[in-house]
Amino acid sequence: MAALEPIRLILGDDEFLAERAAAEYVKAVRADMPETDPAPAVNRISGGDLNSGAFAELTSPTLFGGAVVGVIESGQDVDKDLAAAVIAYAKRPAPGIYLAVCHNGGNKGKGLSEGLKKIDVPVVRVSKIKRQPDRVAFVRGELRAAGASPRSASAEIADTIIQAVGSDLRELASACAQLVSDTDGNITHENVARYYSGRAEVSGFAVADATISGDTGEALGALRWAMQVGVDPVPIADALAMAVRNLSRVAAERGGAAQLAGQLGMAPWQIEKSRKQARNWTADALAEAMRVCARLNGEVKGGADDRGWALEHAILEITRLSAAGKGSRV
Repeated sequence: MAALEPIRLILGDDEFLAERAAAEYVKAVRADMPETDPAPAVNRISGGDLNSGAFAELTSPTLFGGAVVGVIESGQDVDKDLAAAVIAYAKRPAPGIYLAVCHNGGNKGKGLSEGLKKIDVPVVRVSKIKRQPDRVAFVRGELRAAGASPRSASAEIADTIIQAVGSDLRELASACAQLVSDTDGNITHENVARYYSGRAEVSGFAVADATISGDTGEALGALRWAMQVGVDPVPIADALAMAVRNLSRVAAERGGAAQLAGQLGMAPWQIEKSRKQARNWTADALAEAMRVCARLNGEVKGGADDRGWALEHAILEITRLSAAGKGSRV
């Protein structure tokens, strides 16, 4: 087994992933130590609080022996002179001392991250997850790691969890662990909806899905419940616009779902779903729906006196357009 590296750079702007990466490094150090050794001492410090004395303490052995793990958080805030000292130390690390440096990857304090990369310090990247396919992949990984069955770790289940919980990775990771624990790893769409009752039902995606499917009653019911529990109209309008936009993008392309996934930034199953929904739409109806969404965007962001009414009106228009297109392919 290869020796564990004494320095590790954790680079990226997602706080949760950075915390996890640091914890995994500490865990790896513990696993690498002989069972007869004392447990490693773990010391953490923020980059803004780091001074020469604190850095010396961070990289010094303890009186009781055993490994020492130092974690520098917010490394972008490390003073320029101290950054040079960290890089110099990384060139000749002390035996039994392990150091994780977390840096958000921005221009501030870039000298530290670039300096460590230049001397080939191993890098773990923890950038924010912005694309829906990547978010789905993250949730699927969390489900598998927690012990979910193969069927329960599908892209469809992952998407249902995201719609119910939101995009915050910390909440998603917690939800995955909880769902696997409570269902013995056999998660269904019904489990998710029941477990997050009051959240899944008010999702902007649920409103959008019912709307573009032409189900006026379901769409308005989901919208009114969302408004009653205080969901802001803006993300609902955004979800509606995204759903219409996805229909337009998929309808304009030919080829297999797997082939188009990278090109469109969508998961293959999302492409298949949008294609089925697009069967109820004509090209003219989709163009009109996009105009409705553009108008709605301005209305929910300050252009309407009653934003709830603006959403209801848009839903009625779009479901009518969907109904008008049934039976005709785009």
